Amino acid sequence: MVSHAVGRVAPAEGQSLRRVKIAGLSTYVPPKVLTNDDLEKLVDTSNEWILQRTGIKERHIVDPGVATSDLAKEAAVGAMRQAGVTPDEIGFIVVGTTTPDTIFPSTACNLQHKIGAHNAWGFDLGAACSGFTYALTTGMQMVATGAHDHALVVGADVMSSIIDYKDRTTCVLFGDGAGAVVLSPAAEDEPHIIGFSHEIDGSGGPALQMPAGGSRMPASHETVEKRLHYVKQDGQAVFKFAVRKMEEIAHRLLSKHGLDASEIDLFVSHQANRRIITAAAERLGLPDSKVIINLEMYGNTTAGTIPLALADAVAQGRLKRGDLVLLISVGAGFTVGSVLLRWSL
Repeated sequence: MVSHAVGRVAPAEGQSLRRVKIAGLSTYVPPKVLTNDDLEKLVDTSNEWILQRTGIKERHIVDPGVATSDLAKEAAVGAMRQAGVTPDEIGFIVVGTTTPDTIFPSTACNLQHKIGAHNAWGFDLGAACSGFTYALTTGMQMVATGAHDHALVVGADVMSSIIDYKDRTTCVLFGDGAGAVVLSPAAEDEPHIIGFSHEIDGSGGPALQMPAGGSRMPASHETVEKRLHYVKQDGQAVFKFAVRKMEEIAHRLLSKHGLDASEIDLFVSHQANRRIITAAAERLGLPDSKVIINLEMYGNTTAGTIPLALADAVAQGRLKRGDLVLLISVGAGFTVGSVLLRWSL
């Protein structure tokens, strides 16, 4: 059964929701690089095969002992600096992640402590590769309702901690990274987040999962021996679902706000696979000039991919204040997410 929701930020009748903007953006990846040539020494693969199938050249990998909250801290500090807010001004923290430091306490708790956000509350959000779009929507609502003036939204993952480097079908795909934004109220004349459309389809769960480690299959000698604490994926099923759903949810969100795909200035997709992104862009009629792809440098960092792509688009001069931006994600679950906004930095 599929569940989906469409929302908007503009004040509705009888409500006084505030407009919300991205006031700061920052990203971080660990310095260690794992190239395709490095992977050739670990599994039966080749640089040519990886490039042809995925478009990935290299990915960043943490050193032993480095956790998701460590990456999140670096991104969060930069985002707060750009937004001009102090940690004590942050009222809410949401961390989209598939690789929390521990099952409990939450990575949000660890991050709150590390950055000294003494007045904040928050939690982790589990939506796999849709972690950032879902977290962005959650933080947006906290600011829109007036519950908090500043929310810290983070997408961060240490995917190398759950990747089987003996499985050539998955180990070539993922990397580690983090991105964070600070959300704040927008003035009437400022660019702001326009709306969102999200969907989940639990029937797709078996296509992309980590089978063991939860309440259904707790850790045991058997689960470790069978390597069930690593990512398992049906690549073809994920590919087909992703391309179809990215087009569907884009049209749903644009239609909700009376817009056409031709009006998009930049399409920022979750960076899982070059072929998925280009196929979705073609279905939406978007030229290459309106699509950002940077996965060749990072691989799939799960919740970190969209903020990393946004930061690179800004650095390349491809994203300017006032541009209409469409964020799209598809992740395990399945989860599907989309956020429409006017760029405010």
